[in-house]
Amino acid sequence: MRHESRTRPSLTQQTQATQILLEIIDYSSWSLGVKQRVGGRRVPLAGTLELTRRCNHRCRHCYNNLPAGDAAAEAQELGTSEVRRILDEMAASGCVWLLFTGGEIFLRPDFLEIYIYAKEKGFLITLFTNGTLITPQLADEMERRRPFAIEITLYGATPETYERVTGVPGSFGRCLQGIRYLRDRGLPLKLKSMVLTLNRREVWDMKRLAEEELGLSFRFDAMLNPRCDCSQSPLAVRLSPEEVVALDLMDPERINALREFAGRFSQTRTIGQQSDGLYVCGGGAYSFAVDPYGSLRMCVLSPEEGFDLRRGSFQAGWDQFLSRERDRKIDRKSKCVRCALRLLCGMCPANGALECGDPQQPVDFLCRVAHLRAYALGWDVAPHGECEYCKKN
Repeated sequence: MRHESRTRPSLTQQTQATQILLEIIDYSSWSLGVKQRVGGRRVPLAGTLELTRRCNHRCRHCYNNLPAGDAAAEAQELGTSEVRRILDEMAASGCVWLLFTGGEIFLRPDFLEIYIYAKEKGFLITLFTNGTLITPQLADEMERRRPFAIEITLYGATPETYERVTGVPGSFGRCLQGIRYLRDRGLPLKLKSMVLTLNRREVWDMKRLAEEELGLSFRFDAMLNPRCDCSQSPLAVRLSPEEVVALDLMDPERINALREFAGRFSQTRTIGQQSDGLYVCGGGAYSFAVDPYGSLRMCVLSPEEGFDLRRGSFQAGWDQFLSRERDRKIDRKSKCVRCALRLLCGMCPANGALECGDPQQPVDFLCRVAHLRAYALGWDVAPHGECEYCKKN
């Protein structure tokens, strides 16, 4: 009797049954199991796909929004068939978690075709949107083919503040309507906000609107970046480091999360002090990003040249280009190398390149926020290098 050889199902094949599995097992356990199976190997588990950089809003703080009607930008974007091919290659390489972001993702007329195709490939899909283009019909499609998560950004608790940020009259009402379409269908929806000088006085009103009136979770972030073309214009509406940390201290949940993170990080402090790797994030290790024009990068913020997926395969870009990027070292003196706050501050090559024109140059704003947070947490940071924010012996 001849026995045919049997191979273990691939990680991608297993994810095609994910929606069923998540109904009968705890997601955290399943997620941990996937990561444990991968171990320390470089596997592109989590990907971000920017479908467009065009947007129907004109937010002053946004790192990449182009006008909705920018025909030249639209003509350069990946076509439907190109996106499908890249999704095929991502799935074959082991990608499980996929974020669709923009710009505004629903500006693409082929969004549903792309989304349905990605669902059929077995990805766990998260959608980032401003919510203003959600229709009942689109919400119905989302209900039939549920995403893993949807996140909508609030820019204010009143029309005046919201539209001061977006620059589009009527956008506040359209956003709330889109939120209600999704919420009323029981979709996995969360709300968030970028805190700017334009809307900081309504942070807690936004929280109340989200949690008490809409019954949805809410979080905020004040860590603005320059634009992806390195324009510094968004920084004109960025809060000061002192204002950022003051907001932290006003939110018990946020400060408790920071304390928990600091406690975990303090146990591995020597790792942060001794690392000379340029990257300490997940970029190129288990995560990646693809921009609207087919460039594979470490993350969406990276302004440096990427790998052209129109000319090469995803696997080649992951194995060769991103592997080389991941292996880059800090090759000159820097106070970041031995800083115990390195992971806490969020400093990365993308931030350095965007704000300082140099991926190895520390960003002063991030450094000040990190040290102020450490001070607020009562965490004594040992002096390191030429850091002007550490206590000197």
